[in-house]
Amino acid sequence: MRARTAQRLFIGEHMDAPVIGYLNQGEVAVFSARSPDKETVNEDAAALIDLGGGNAILAVADGAGGMAAGHEASSIAMHTLAATFGPAEDEGSGTRDAVLNAIESAARQIAELGIGAATTFAAVELSDATARPYHVGDSMILSTGQRGRLKLQTVSHSPVGYAVESGLLDATEAMHHEERHIVSNMVGTPDMRIEIGAAMRLEPRDTLVLATDGLFDNLHVWEIVELVRKGPLRLAADRLAQACRGRMLHPAHEQPSKPDDLTFILYRRTATGGGRRRPPG
Repeated sequence: MRARTAQRLFIGEHMDAPVIGYLNQGEVAVFSARSPDKETVNEDAAALIDLGGGNAILAVADGAGGMAAGHEASSIAMHTLAATFGPAEDEGSGTRDAVLNAIESAARQIAELGIGAATTFAAVELSDATARPYHVGDSMILSTGQRGRLKLQTVSHSPVGYAVESGLLDATEAMHHEERHIVSNMVGTPDMRIEIGAAMRLEPRDTLVLATDGLFDNLHVWEIVELVRKGPLRLAADRLAQACRGRMLHPAHEQPSKPDDLTFILYRRTATGGGRRRPPG
């Protein structure tokens, strides 16, 4: 029997400022808001799941297929993940298998809607001082040290993402590429593929970033790293949200600008590895 979980889901949010709290062995910040050029629902979603015993799950999703379909797809993904780790669940499998089962179950439910819905999915499994990434689509995960060394960056499942990874396209060109919006792998499509990364150690003051493409289409990776790598996490989250929304609202010459729903989670291990084990509520 799994330990009783504490969970917080962020579905259809339109925040003015990030939500800050404590989770596992560190501090966490969540921001989610709809695109500044629309008044319909935010199609992004996020989840924080504290499993107890030094274990937790962070996740974001970006729905596609039209406004209602996109919102429903990302919502299904987060609700299914949360239900998989609910307090009533008695699972003999480990966390890794449970995450994979949740993604596959969400894919079936989304496909059964029959409305062309799909969603990206990016999650990190935290276990004491280690982190393991999972992702489907172009929502991305990165990790940086306090001095700005990039320790992890997942590859977007898209033609442009693969071109950058193979060296055929540089990161700056990719930000302006006309096919940047094309995603080649999503939860709910028949050929979905789940990418699982190796478990990596999180050092004290390392910062994890999980985000939908609303972040990565508007800020360069080096800009994101510079904004989040140091200083209080609340301030880092505020700076990140303001910089990204500013880029969306006020395009500048040769700078990326793509109004979109924006959702991100920042997680930072504390120097002592302590902190209240409760997600923000």
